[in-house]
Amino acid sequence: MPSVPPQTRGAAPGVPAPAPAPARRTAWAEGVDRLKSAATTEPGRLRIIGAVIALLVVAFGATTAWQMTDRSAAADDVLHSSQPLSADAADIYRSLADANTAASSGFLAGGQEPAAVRDRYEKDIRTAAEKLVTAAASTDPGSPSAKTIAELNKLLPQYKGLIERARANNRQGFPLGGAYLRYANEKMQTEMLPAAEDLYTKENQRLRGDYDAATPYPWIAIALGVIALGALAWAQRRNYRRTNRVFNHGLLAATAASAVVLLWLVVGHTVARSGLDASYDHGVRSLNVLHDASIASLKARGSENLTLVSRGAETVELKNGDIKDKYDVDFQKQMNTLGDKLGAADSLAGGDSAGRAPVTKANASMKEWLARHKDARKADDSGNYQGALDKIIGSKQDKPTGECFDLVDQSLDTALAHEQRQFSTEAGDGLDAMTGLPVGAAVLAVLAAAGAVLGIGRRLSEYR
Repeated sequence: MPSVPPQTRGAAPGVPAPAPAPARRTAWAEGVDRLKSAATTEPGRLRIIGAVIALLVVAFGATTAWQMTDRSAAADDVLHSSQPLSADAADIYRSLADANTAASSGFLAGGQEPAAVRDRYEKDIRTAAEKLVTAAASTDPGSPSAKTIAELNKLLPQYKGLIERARANNRQGFPLGGAYLRYANEKMQTEMLPAAEDLYTKENQRLRGDYDAATPYPWIAIALGVIALGALAWAQRRNYRRTNRVFNHGLLAATAASAVVLLWLVVGHTVARSGLDASYDHGVRSLNVLHDASIASLKARGSENLTLVSRGAETVELKNGDIKDKYDVDFQKQMNTLGDKLGAADSLAGGDSAGRAPVTKANASMKEWLARHKDARKADDSGNYQGALDKIIGSKQDKPTGECFDLVDQSLDTALAHEQRQFSTEAGDGLDAMTGLPVGAAVLAVLAAAGAVLGIGRRLSEYR
């Protein structure tokens, strides 16, 4: 049989094989081609321009609403949350220190302490307990502040028990009462007040963090606003050059709305930032200094009382080798701190006469306190214990140091109330400047995007 030549399967003799099918294109590639094709015609270019402008305007409005919502929330926290909590922490510290001072004053008065002194001690203990409850309710569970509050709640009844033992022994004339009082004072000075100071420090850090979140300029929103306005200006100039028409109502409305949002953003945040900065400089800083001055005053008074309670039982050796009463050394240290803080408070008050007047009065009372304390120490060092006692807690005829302490305390309370009002006014003004800005920016941005789309749509209708 003759051989048959090989043949290509599926193909007729003399017919070439079909070309392979082209690879299937991706949706992205097809979209790019359509975009390129559209960009070659004026209607296509107009659609792209309109979409880009609308996207820029919406992004500007959304970013403005987002950034200003965050800053408004932080400013609200400054006014209604972190600063009140910082003030409560300071009140806890002051209440504990004042309770310790009142306890030592009542002890010096003898077995039957004055009712006013006893009431002051009880009021301070109640205030500290109430403020601890408020702080606990506003603190996140498991946070460092919550642990500090729990520690103070545990120490407070222990301290009260020691004070009651000191009183009971003092009424019976037992010297053990003085030992209990010194032990209670040691617990207050080494455990309770450091814990209260730690709480105060943490709340101040939280307050500073809220200020840092509320005051920075929203640069991202501002940059997007400038870009959106630039794009709108370029689109209108392009429209004018191609059609010789001065205005496109839709694009003009979009430009006006975007300009209003940008102006509102810059001016509103600048005013808010100014108010918040003023509330910190003229409110928070002054409050911190005045709180420190008040605490130093209370500590000094407590040490002054304990100088007579201990009767030289506790001494310390100074760097120069001198042996001094431990509590008198503490008194001098706290009075130096008080003087420094009053000087700082006077500087911060500046030209505010209402703020400087109580600080000036407190400074004058402090100087008189030091002079009277010097006379009391002379009497005690010469062996005249009763004379020294009269100069510390006696009647007005004896010109006691307690009278000066009360004047310092009252003056500082007046200054604190004034600075608190200053803070509330200026921080409230800062918060008010942001009111409505997030919502207003979002609404105007939507209107601006709609105006841009309508303006471009008006030009597209000319090609139909």
